[in-house]
Amino acid sequence: MNATAGQSTDAVPRRGRPRDAAAAAALARYDRLARLPIILSAVLPLIVVPEQGNWVAVLIGVVSWLVFVVDFFTHERLLVNYLGTRLGKFDLAIVILTAPWFLLAGAHGGSIVVILRLARLGRLVLATKGVRRLFARLGRVAIMAGAVLFVGAAMAYYAEHPVNAEFATFGDALWWAIVTLTTVGYGDIVPVTTAGRIDGTAIMFMGVALLGLLAGSLASFFGLQPEENGTAPEPSNEPVLAELAQLRAEVKELAALREQLAVLTGHLAAGDKPTPDTGAE
Repeated sequence: MNATAGQSTDAVPRRGRPRDAAAAAALARYDRLARLPIILSAVLPLIVVPEQGNWVAVLIGVVSWLVFVVDFFTHERLLVNYLGTRLGKFDLAIVILTAPWFLLAGAHGGSIVVILRLARLGRLVLATKGVRRLFARLGRVAIMAGAVLFVGAAMAYYAEHPVNAEFATFGDALWWAIVTLTTVGYGDIVPVTTAGRIDGTAIMFMGVALLGLLAGSLASFFGLQPEENGTAPEPSNEPVLAELAQLRAEVKELAALREQLAVLTGHLAAGDKPTPDTGAE
């Protein structure tokens, strides 16, 4: 009784879950393809405001809203009662509130619309594992970069301040560390002591390593390189294994039938005749 109840419960997907295996696969493909358009649709309206009257800005505002609309209806179609979930209600609110109302005469979107578009990007961070993993990596990179900047600036300040007027304050040393870490190298502040130059060399090497880590994280996020283990992500092989097991069982049945057929053929070749069943007298 309990097993039957458990099977019936598992057979019905919960609210906010994919309707079936095909819907789950379609949603995974959609999330990979829509990740970059959603990010661009949330960020570009912050840079190019539709109220400027530029047709490019208006086009960006309309297209970015359409991306939100497509994303909402895709999840509503592939997930069970998506509108009944918090994310579904949040998405619907974003679609309604960020509509291109600026196209109407006398209507102005205001800064709140831009903030809501950015909130849609926040929803992407909360709902997507890949984005959360990216921000976790960026957080570690930021901590490492901050530590390198502070330590490098302090070492340069104590080494250069007594003999180099360019390091007049700790802020000057921090500015020099930032420029050196990013490998920009403006040249407005230059260390003259041996300790300061060694410190600058160490910061430059750390900058190259941190920028490489940042580029690798972004490339992995956008699917431009394989996963961390060095192999490309592969689809689940459970359906293939199930089909192989079924084929193996069918092959065993065919082998048994072949043996029975061989025995029957041997009897017929030897002239054996089946004994007639006369029944009860």
